[in-house]
Amino acid sequence: MTCTVVVGGFFGDEGKGKIISYLAMKDNPSIVVRGGAGPNAGHTVKDGDRTYKIRMLPSGFLNKKSKVMIGPGVVINPDILLKEINDFDVSNRAFVDRNCGVIEQTHLTEDSKGRLKDTIGSTGSGTGPANAERAMRTLKLAKDFESLSSYLEDVPTVVNNALDSKENVLVEGTQGTHLSLWHGTYPYVTSKDVTASAICSDIGLGPKKVDEVMVIFKSFVTRVGTGPMENELTPEETSKKGWDEVGTVTGRQRRAAEFDFNLARKAIMLNSATQIAITKLDVLFPDCANKISFDSLNTEAKSFIKKIEENLNVPVTLIGTGPNVNDVIDIRK
Repeated sequence: MTCTVVVGGFFGDEGKGKIISYLAMKDNPSIVVRGGAGPNAGHTVKDGDRTYKIRMLPSGFLNKKSKVMIGPGVVINPDILLKEINDFDVSNRAFVDRNCGVIEQTHLTEDSKGRLKDTIGSTGSGTGPANAERAMRTLKLAKDFESLSSYLEDVPTVVNNALDSKENVLVEGTQGTHLSLWHGTYPYVTSKDVTASAICSDIGLGPKKVDEVMVIFKSFVTRVGTGPMENELTPEETSKKGWDEVGTVTGRQRRAAEFDFNLARKAIMLNSATQIAITKLDVLFPDCANKISFDSLNTEAKSFIKKIEENLNVPVTLIGTGPNVNDVIDIRK
């Protein structure tokens, strides 16, 4: 039984929702628990003909046997959370820590104007102002809200007890390594650290309890909003390559560049990665779409994967080959 932490390696938008959903279905964890910043992070999951846009709950909710939990380090928007619990039919297995901070209208208003919006490119979700107020020790917590009372739990205790009982636990990160408040392209970053160590801290998980750290990279780099990005392509070049994308939360056009090995190496170091997942290989190599075995990939695609392994010295164990949750090549040992 294992504890696996999954985080993004670039600027978010790496396809974490898809990979986490796949792992939740494949490895059957008793708990999928989310750390990270707040509802400023959107995950997209496609299961058959249904597409889910998720901002608060862990992406592993597709496994109906898994509890889905939010750790105390995450700030939550009760309106978004309660809607997702209802829409995804998880009211009997969704839990939030009683010490989660709560986003209120004042935070939404502050986040939607001025420097945060115009210079930093904030999502307007209220996450940054709420985290700032948490640091000032004035933010209200989930335990202060009656609407959340039926979902409150001591998440760190439940997660650690599950691991002590030899159950599988899947830990879900948000955003990407280079949006970390400490390690990213400051000031164009999110409002807290989002590397694997911080995600574990968010849910009350000590480092000795972690077995695997999976860092997810997209086959190319994208970034929403402002901030530096090396070798950025023009919108015309991005469109020509078929890399046009929009952000899950903001709907803004994503900027794009080719796979950045320097950023990837830094992410591997900061997260102590033991595994790599590569997503959207089918966008780079369309004839690899929907493949589920490594041998079925073309020579160029195989070389791309091997180049990543050789440069980063970490095995690629999952490869996304399409938008559906099961469009995955699983080469874990």
